[in-house]
Amino acid sequence: MTRKIIVLDTTLRDGEQVPGAKLNTQQKIEFAQQLKRLNVDIIEAGFPASSAGDFQSVQEIVRTVGDTISITALARAVKNDIDSVYESIKLAQNPFIHIVLGTSNVHVEKKFNRSKDAVLQMGVDAVKYAKTLLPHVQYSTEDASRSDFEYLWKTIEAVVKAGATIINVPDTVGYAVPEQFGELIYKLNDRLKNLNDKVILSVHCHNDLGMATANTLSAIKNGAEKVEVTINGLGERAGNTSLEEVVMGLKVRENFYGCTTGIQTQELMRTSRLLTHLTGLDVQVNKAITGENAFAHSSGIHQDGLLKDKNVYEIMSPEEVGAEKMELILTARSGRHAFKNTVEKMGFETGDAEDFEQLFQKFLALADSKKEVYDHDVFYLVTNHRTIDTSNSQLYELDSFQVITNDLYPTATVKLKKGDEIFKDSAVGDGPVDALYSVIKSLTGMDVELKDYKINSLSRGKEAIGRVNIRVEHQGRTYSGRAMDTDIIKASALAFLNGINAALLDAGNHQ
Repeated sequence: MTRKIIVLDTTLRDGEQVPGAKLNTQQKIEFAQQLKRLNVDIIEAGFPASSAGDFQSVQEIVRTVGDTISITALARAVKNDIDSVYESIKLAQNPFIHIVLGTSNVHVEKKFNRSKDAVLQMGVDAVKYAKTLLPHVQYSTEDASRSDFEYLWKTIEAVVKAGATIINVPDTVGYAVPEQFGELIYKLNDRLKNLNDKVILSVHCHNDLGMATANTLSAIKNGAEKVEVTINGLGERAGNTSLEEVVMGLKVRENFYGCTTGIQTQELMRTSRLLTHLTGLDVQVNKAITGENAFAHSSGIHQDGLLKDKNVYEIMSPEEVGAEKMELILTARSGRHAFKNTVEKMGFETGDAEDFEQLFQKFLALADSKKEVYDHDVFYLVTNHRTIDTSNSQLYELDSFQVITNDLYPTATVKLKKGDEIFKDSAVGDGPVDALYSVIKSLTGMDVELKDYKINSLSRGKEAIGRVNIRVEHQGRTYSGRAMDTDIIKASALAFLNGINAALLDAGNHQ
């Protein structure tokens, strides 16, 4: 009999902990809408106790998709965290509270500096309190793969008796190997079913040794009923288990695993690309399932075999994961319906009629200049249409600029607006972008350090749109800035300014 595996996507919580991957509320809502199309069972929407912004984002995700998808959020084993989770997710159709507390010796002794019994009691008290708020509570035994087994089980037994309905077993630091992790899950599952067969056993693996997917699949084979994963394997350090790899592993090898998921696999590529657009973090070209080369064949022998029969070298079709026929090329004659369909397929809401009409007029202007408009161009239009409100008196807006490049003195002149104020200056640099960034730093008075600068072409032809992704550091914090334009110098200026504005907003939120 085929088992249905529950899929929890934690891209908006664990995935967002990647430096530079911070999303604003509107971006999180757009991604949550796409996760709904992907048909994930549960969205872990954030860590609401961490900031007012995260709390608000979780609430907005609940309002947007919480009527059809189970929503959870993370809490440490303390009352204030649990209260924050409850208040942010309580309006969802099927919410539950997720509590995390370490069980390994290094966590108990070094992180908490308490006895094992005292830490266990913290967990029990947290679960008992959470159960007074919601009927379903998940308990994560952080660093389980490095924990003493009997203490790990003692903790699980105690929190289940306290009311936990889901037990999550994390390989928090990516230490596990498939054989041992599978054996751990098998032993826990055996004991758990004897203790309370209604409790769900879940796993959450990290990829520090490149074995997150293998560990997760081994856990499923040995009884795990739920997996915690992220799109593109995004996550801290080397990342989390990749949703697309686990889902397609189960689908392609269903005869071996005897398991399936409810994921709409044709949405996998679109979800992956939307996340790349939103975060600016590219997927490696040879990434399984969603990499640019995942279905590319360059070897003559491979091409010959494919021409004779696709099954010679393909174990799944590109169409299964939405990698083919994704793009409908638009022109000025495409009309509102085709444009609206493209915007919605990319995971964006089309807004009210007046807002959509403004967006459509921008599309017509772009189509007149470019002739052919591709998915990436549409993404550029929508994101530029929904930029941060620069009427905020804290934020800077690019008014105009001029860059002169030569072998001697590359020079940039920039005019910025901040509310009703105008700032104008010039600077020289080692090159056009360095000169541009030097004058912007001078005008804003922000002591930021450029940590990363990337340019990608997002479209085709001589009018292709270029995307610039930058990361800057300000007072020990990392901020990302992204911008797109057919003028790559303008995109560079906007991206840098967006990074500075993000730092200014953050400073305002922390005051």
